[in-house]
Amino acid sequence: MDAVRVALLREVLAGTEWLGATRRFAGVLRGSVVAHGGGLLLVGTPEYEPWHLAAHLVDEAAWSGTPELAPTLVRHHARPTDPAHLAVGPGRIAAARRGETLLVVAPEEPAPLLEHVHVARRAGVTVLTLGAGGGELAAMAHDTLAVPKGAELDLDSVQHLVSAAAGENAGPPRARRGFRDRLSRLAEILTAPPPAPW
Repeated sequence: MDAVRVALLREVLAGTEWLGATRRFAGVLRGSVVAHGGGLLLVGTPEYEPWHLAAHLVDEAAWSGTPELAPTLVRHHARPTDPAHLAVGPGRIAAARRGETLLVVAPEEPAPLLEHVHVARRAGVTVLTLGAGGGELAAMAHDTLAVPKGAELDLDSVQHLVSAAAGENAGPPRARRGFRDRLSRLAEILTAPPPAPW
């Protein structure tokens, strides 16, 4: 989902609780990683890996000048032969320490994932969850954004809103372009005539 679609989604959701909830959660995420200088781990379940959220957070990190938002995607079925950015397995969660943040995106709560999160929480890792809510993950989390089944939005749409809000709220100390500036620039690029031939 690109910036234009996120803007349209926000327009449709104006007046609902989703905009405030996703911005608040994004603020907690951003605050956690920026305060500690990075160390964001992103994990899903064996059946649901948050690839798109990882990619969008990398983009938002670059666009907002907030490199701490770029996550390490932890995969349950990572193999040593995978490219480096896809070869990080659950052992990385066990190695996480105080000052790091673990963002769990999980529509369900498989037991192995709960064990990994429990170990990270005991080690002092800040745990944030995005998923169905109300279960053991939410009980272990420092903060959670619940996306119950049957909600107006699905988990994928909420991830897009969170990643966009995390990048646009990067805070005043950094020189950065805001969401509206980026959206305006994108509109200029898309509507500009082609360059004149030399």
